[in-house]
Amino acid sequence: MMTQVLLFHHVQGLTPGVHAIADALRQAGHTVHTPDFFEGRTFGSLDEGFAALKAKGPDAQDAWADEVAGALPADIVYAGISLGVMPAQRLAQTRPGARGAVFLESCAPVSAFGQAWPADVPVQVHGMEADPFFAGEGDVDNARELVAEANDGELFVYPGDAHLFTDSSLPSSDPAATASVLSRMLAFLERA
Repeated sequence: MMTQVLLFHHVQGLTPGVHAIADALRQAGHTVHTPDFFEGRTFGSLDEGFAALKAKGPDAQDAWADEVAGALPADIVYAGISLGVMPAQRLAQTRPGARGAVFLESCAPVSAFGQAWPADVPVQVHGMEADPFFAGEGDVDNARELVAEANDGELFVYPGDAHLFTDSSLPSSDPAATASVLSRMLAFLERA
């Protein structure tokens, strides 16, 4: 069964590497929506991206994500990469009808969104074991809590210390790990 996916990009923007992930899912027959919070701008570093995010205001990303999701059917899979996990997780957890969620390189505490993880929403989380953000800031612990709470939850941890390893257009890219991520995402989407 083909699935609609709403993929939120990371803080460096809708890069060629984010497009590559979307294209890999599309080649398998899925419909992938890739909205662009930064309206065509991409950034050479995390710091530049966070500065642009801050300039948009504290609630701008949530309002934008709600508008994007509101234009799509409820029964979709929410996916996000790093910063993009925040709207993906919030919507999957709080907007009724989600078919599933895939979080790359980040995971918020379940408690961050004011309600339990929906029992009928499968979830998959991917990250690197020594990523200073995913491992060093507690996201991997959040992911363990989430997959334990979900009826259908999977956590995949890859060797390495890169952040944004799934983005083939960045120096942090890890092609072998990304190939594993995509294979597991495709298997997840087949059953979502």
